[in-house]
Amino acid sequence: MNLLKPTDFKDMQFVCSAPTPRAFPDPEGPEIAFAGRSNAGKSSALNAICERVGLARTSKTPGRTQAINFFESGPLRFADLPGYGYARVPPATKAAWQALIEGYLSGRTTLTGVVLIMDARRPLTAFDRQFLDWGTRFGLAFHLILTKADKLSRNQQIKALRGVEQEIEGATMQLFSASKRQGIDEARAAIATLASAPDQ
Repeated sequence: MNLLKPTDFKDMQFVCSAPTPRAFPDPEGPEIAFAGRSNAGKSSALNAICERVGLARTSKTPGRTQAINFFESGPLRFADLPGYGYARVPPATKAAWQALIEGYLSGRTTLTGVVLIMDARRPLTAFDRQFLDWGTRFGLAFHLILTKADKLSRNQQIKALRGVEQEIEGATMQLFSASKRQGIDEARAAIATLASAPDQ
């Protein structure tokens, strides 16, 4: 696929919210999934990358996203996955989310990569590692975005990024701040690379 243009992100539109695989839109690629621990800033990062206020719903209440939300613009589609690792939901709900996400990651033929969102102040939690292991088993390519970098000093930012680089092989990664618009172009370039990857 050709290099994505800024308008491919800015023209992103909501397609549907799918609480079950039956509600997924027809597979038409390439498709990039956005994943991350609850309250890591996933929706804010997606909105900043697309320069669309309110495209992905943000909330101060972790665990608000309870389905896979699909967005589309021209040749590109995003899938915003439910945040993982939030304890204050019923076990049955948590199990349903896990089954939904695992089924999507393992069986979505047009999925070409995953953007994994992590809080730069607390990167690589046990949940992040579990998700990376999970996705790697399915042969998925990852780009890691360390959000809320503006909350750290420059030295702390570098330390956080280097720490993740030393622990995770085979993935690209970057610092990001939605509020300061830091790292948007870098994120778009990484997504374009993921979107051009062969189908999994």
